[in-house]
Amino acid sequence: MPLYEHVMIARQDLSNAQAEGLIEHFGTVLADNGGKIVDSEYWGVKTMAYKINKNRKGHYAFLKTDAPSGAVQEMERLMRLHEDVMRVLTIKVDEHPEGPSVQMQKRDERDGRRERR
Repeated sequence: MPLYEHVMIARQDLSNAQAEGLIEHFGTVLADNGGKIVDSEYWGVKTMAYKINKNRKGHYAFLKTDAPSGAVQEMERLMRLHEDVMRVLTIKVDEHPEGPSVQMQKRDERDGRRERR
């Protein structure tokens, strides 16, 4: 099955438990349609570059999935209809990298950064 990565931004006035509950909810939607969540990360509340629906901040979540395209389309459709979800980005990837995403790594552990002069 194809591999996908999803980033979801939920409204800032949700609690952390409610935001993580959204991840579980959309994971069950994916499982009902023949897919599965390989890994999920809750990135927390972050400030956005511009306002979306009068919100300056949002709960960010990252999902790595292994699912057929029909299941991903259904999950995206339900995410876009859900009133708590502001934005969704889905990318098809060849493979999922091992370990945590760049957002979850500590600043000193990140590779490829140049030193300032």
